[in-house]
Amino acid sequence: QVQLVESGGGLVQAGGSLRLSCAASGRTFSTYAMGWFRQAPGKDREFVAAISRSGDNTYYADSVKGRFTISRDNAKNTMYLQMNSLKPEDTAVYYCAAGFRYSDTDVRTRQYEYAYWGQGTQVTASS
Repeated sequence: QVQLVESGGGLVQAGGSLRLSCAASGRTFSTYAMGWFRQAPGKDREFVAAISRSGDNTYYADSVKGRFTISRDNAKNTMYLQMNSLKPEDTAVYYCAAGFRYSDTDVRTRQYEYAYWGQGTQVTASS
């Protein structure tokens, strides 16, 4: 079992920045690939960014590429999402997720590839 807890969400003006954290417990953090997803009101949950077990490989949705940065600190059992130049369309509940049985360099973008999910943190970018 893995427990994931997101933090760092909040209200920010368009153009501002936030950093989300995802703290993991229950299993060796470096054994799972990680990802961020988001769900806006009235929309399906969508992929945002992913990072491999080692942290060497990352992948981003086109909508956030160049503005968001995913990272992880395996020594602290924590993953991060630095969000810059936020836009109103980034407003959503952001979820972190953990997936197992992937290689050290795999990045995963599909929800079904992740076995564990956090409860989410609200991010609101006002215009």
